[in-house]
Amino acid sequence: MSLYDFKGARILVAGDLMLDRYHFGTVSRISPEAPVPVVNVRKTTQTLGGSGNVANNIAHLGADAMVMGIWGADSDAGILKGMMNNINVGYDMVSTGAPTTTKLRVIGEKQQIVRLDFEEILNLTQSQASEVAAKAKEHIKQCGAVVISDYGKGFCTLNVCEEIIRLAEKQGIPVIVDPKGSDWRKYAGATTVTPNVKELAEAVGRHVPNEDEAVVLAAREIIDRVRLKYLVVTRSEKGITVVDGKDYMHFPTEAREVFDVSGAGDTVVASLALGLAKGFSLREAVMVANRAAGIVVGKIGTAPVLLSELNGVHDVKSKLMPLDKLQAELEKARLTGKKIVFTNGCFDILHKGHVTYLKKAAELGDILVLGLNSDDSIRRIKGPSRPINSENDRAEVLAALESIGYITIFDEDTPHDLIKAVAPDVLVKGADYKVEEVVGREFAKKTVLIDFVQGYSTTSVINAMKGDSK
Repeated sequence: MSLYDFKGARILVAGDLMLDRYHFGTVSRISPEAPVPVVNVRKTTQTLGGSGNVANNIAHLGADAMVMGIWGADSDAGILKGMMNNINVGYDMVSTGAPTTTKLRVIGEKQQIVRLDFEEILNLTQSQASEVAAKAKEHIKQCGAVVISDYGKGFCTLNVCEEIIRLAEKQGIPVIVDPKGSDWRKYAGATTVTPNVKELAEAVGRHVPNEDEAVVLAAREIIDRVRLKYLVVTRSEKGITVVDGKDYMHFPTEAREVFDVSGAGDTVVASLALGLAKGFSLREAVMVANRAAGIVVGKIGTAPVLLSELNGVHDVKSKLMPLDKLQAELEKARLTGKKIVFTNGCFDILHKGHVTYLKKAAELGDILVLGLNSDDSIRRIKGPSRPINSENDRAEVLAALESIGYITIFDEDTPHDLIKAVAPDVLVKGADYKVEEVVGREFAKKTVLIDFVQGYSTTSVINAMKGDSK
């Protein structure tokens, strides 16, 4: 497979922008005030939601996005601005008197306790719609495709959708719609709409089983009714089906394992738009979207697909994390019942013994976290001539190993504090230790010792190199 490169592509994302906020905590008692659990909040995270997640995917695939939508004159709008600035996503928004749409989820002990929606759904006024149309006219001139991301929050009115589709058609660029609701007349003339099977059934007004013939039949009914070029139907574990007036194509899923489908539709829309904007054939663009969907459902929570992942390239940036970010990722993983394994070491010169050890460690759980000694800590432990390779070089080589989920660098002489922070289900060390000697074992549910491959060590490799140089 040739490597994808979306640099230079620019997508207009018009739709409902939201802020997704999560409170994670523990539950140990029932409130005396009412029969509800008391959640002791330990961590709060925030992500771009709605059309913002589409833009987030576009940015992480190496392209440019311009977001158009509505938000309020409040602090949540300021948070969204900061998030988009951080990933270099442009925005041209209409400010309304309604609050910025925000979804707050409270999660305790791996269970969502409640979701709080902060929103007031008000359709754009005629003057606001005219303002959007004028802005869209200028942005479309600089874009290779348009995404309409409809979450039913008031931005995607009939007038706005019709005008954006008309402007894009005049410019000769494709329009990809992520739909909402049963009335698709406002999407008339779009290049394609990307429903899941449930949304397709809602649009045709009857139950549609997730079977090839039924999906194709319903899709053709909608194509004729709404005047679309084709329909791209996402079908969960059955992949994606593309239907036009005369033919259809089925693309089986590329997902290895499904952890979380949150945001998968946004990923499909973003990658499909980028493929079409770069001039890919329909088949190739859908293949990109299907591959991206297969990657994103293997992640925990709403998260974008990275270009390196799409290209099958191991990127150290996707695995190497500071401790605070790592803890947030592991918190999400635990909510889905994933078992966390931890080990640590210098891994100065990677050899067969290391690779075998790490593979065995990874097999003890779902996610292997590697604590990597910093250069300074290695010098204190092994002397001024070590390490041979810098911490960044060591991390990059280790990131290429499929067995490793995350890498975090620690500067202390022992990983005691790091293990305490990670609180792994399984702590792994080499069999040259005794269990009672393992640092941090009190913070793990289980400690496992793994035998090393005989004849392999960094020291022996260095000594052999010295011998060869004589």
